[in-house]
Amino acid sequence: MSQKKATVDWARGGNIYEVNIRQYTAEGTFEAFGKHLPRLRDMGIEILWLMPITPISEKIRQGTLGSYYACSSYTTINPEFGTLADFKNLVNDAHKLGFKLIIDWVANHTGWDHPWTLEHPEWYAQDLEGNFTEKNGWHDVIDLDFDNADMRMAMIDAMKYWVTECRIDGFRCDMAHLVPLNFWIEARHQCDALTDLFWLAECEEVSYHDAFDASYAWWWMHVTEKYAKGNASLHEVREVLHAYTQYPQGAIKLFFTANHDENSWNGTEYEKYGKTARAWAVFTCTWQGMPLIYSGQESSNKRRLLFFDKDMIHWQEPLQLHTFYQTLLQLRKHSKAIQEGETFVLPTRHGDQLMAFLRRKEAEVVLVLLNLSTEDRINITVEHQWLSGNFHNIFSGLSFTFSGKEKFELQAGEYVVYKKAILTWVKK
Repeated sequence: MSQKKATVDWARGGNIYEVNIRQYTAEGTFEAFGKHLPRLRDMGIEILWLMPITPISEKIRQGTLGSYYACSSYTTINPEFGTLADFKNLVNDAHKLGFKLIIDWVANHTGWDHPWTLEHPEWYAQDLEGNFTEKNGWHDVIDLDFDNADMRMAMIDAMKYWVTECRIDGFRCDMAHLVPLNFWIEARHQCDALTDLFWLAECEEVSYHDAFDASYAWWWMHVTEKYAKGNASLHEVREVLHAYTQYPQGAIKLFFTANHDENSWNGTEYEKYGKTARAWAVFTCTWQGMPLIYSGQESSNKRRLLFFDKDMIHWQEPLQLHTFYQTLLQLRKHSKAIQEGETFVLPTRHGDQLMAFLRRKEAEVVLVLLNLSTEDRINITVEHQWLSGNFHNIFSGLSFTFSGKEKFELQAGEYVVYKKAILTWVKK
């Protein structure tokens, strides 16, 4: 089989917004969510990831509405969200506004009343007594048997259906490491033959980049949370980041401070990071990789959303962090230094409180200073040959002339981003 295709151009330097259709609006439908597309485009979102859109099994359902990840069909729409026509309309409307749209794909397991349980029980993992089984402790789903070639073919055909019928732009693959890598390689080969797609893996197995463009930075998120709670050092965070630099060339890491699992089960970014939540969000948008924003983060959502029941996001108008994310995403979109530049980590005597780094591509330079501690009035002197010329603060808009050595003072949780003022864009 030929080597996987290179990452699609539109994904490089891009960003992802995770859409929780159920909790997004009172209606919880594709149509209702579609009304938010112009706002999200204005914020700078480029790739929309929709959590599973397939129907949910009724048998052994958790809560009143069940888990999105316990599907009862791979090729139909969850009626809770609307119809197939509604979904197609959403994809079309998203495309017209310049978005790309990827869907969540749950290959490892199905719900208990998927048609395959009756039509092809041999496609499932079974115990010694011939009962369906599951090995991860999720009692509302049952594992598929990836040693079965017919099941694998049917799975890939189902994936191809969404590409050809609905013109989706890629897949976010749930718990990808639980599924054999050779399946994903074959799935990508066949689906990419239809059109160029973007592939995101929920896993941190380096080898899975043989099939995927991007993978989760779970390790980074867990260590940063430990740091915020006093159980790790920033040195440990830097070690994780160094490990990521050893990934294959072109591999993308996905950085986030929240997603559906984290929000519902482990806490909001404010529970995890406290007053440094925004500073860590700045990091996700300025370090090498791709940032993920979860539904409601732009509203400064401080609630854990129920996972198996209706629990609508409480949108706070005006959206507190719309401009915050807009500023960061505009920087990313128009900055080659952020998209593909080299990174220089600045030394500082406050190495366990501050993250300080420069990004550079040719004449363009970006300086990022983050106080990730709860300590106020931390001073840092930045000295580097790249720090010379006219720079502007992307948040305040103020411009300064730097001459290679500058002093800064940061309060607890404060973040500062300066871009060398060779402006080709203007923030809205």
